[in-house]
Amino acid sequence: MSRRWRAAAPCVMAALLSLGAGSGCGLPERPAPERGFRVRYEKSDAADRDEQRFLRDRGLAESTAADLNAYVGLPYAVEVVARSCHGEGTGYDPDTHRIELCYDDLAEQRGSHDDEELSALVRETLHHEAGHALIDALDLPDQGERAEEDAADGFAQVMLLRGRPEGEETLLIAARDYDLAAAADPVPDPADEHAPDAARAESHRCAVYGYAAGRREDLATPARAGCAATWARTRDTWTRDLAPLLRH
Repeated sequence: MSRRWRAAAPCVMAALLSLGAGSGCGLPERPAPERGFRVRYEKSDAADRDEQRFLRDRGLAESTAADLNAYVGLPYAVEVVARSCHGEGTGYDPDTHRIELCYDDLAEQRGSHDDEELSALVRETLHHEAGHALIDALDLPDQGERAEEDAADGFAQVMLLRGRPEGEETLLIAARDYDLAAAADPVPDPADEHAPDAARAESHRCAVYGYAAGRREDLATPARAGCAATWARTRDTWTRDLAPLLRH
């Protein structure tokens, strides 16, 4: 299993998807699509140049946008903007239909992860934020911030487990990252709309086990006996909600 990109791949992907306007790839610039997920890079601060280069060279945002656009048809454009956020944090803004992917978040994670793990964390994060964008596009009922964050985690699970074995490892890497965060700060912030890090880690492991229980005995525990049903509920709920936008 390899998630490593050849150097030319991001530029080729950008050209094929018309996502590479202003990418510096030496390709003719094309107009950005009027609908769907599209990618743009802002100039980084000096301290974030390595992270910008990492994202560009691996084409992580482009490949994620391609997967999303192949699966769903948005009624408008959602821009994925890679930028220096000065500590504001990666997130989705419903007012601008914009996902901000922060170079400085990657810099914080680089100290405890190798490049393959960091790539996995970017993919999981982008799929989570895309979940927020789709909740917005579908105008799903507001059930509270915690419920929306849980649903966005569920969307990341659905996308990453759609017939791709590497998606299992991506979710397990993200789960280990949540474990690290929980160990570093074991008392959850009561003001945080997300589930506690330990709970998010277990949710991802439960999804992987539920999706592939017959071949993931390494994840089998008595507490995960109901994970197949939990996974099916997550998958079926998202498939039902996405029906107006699904391409296939």
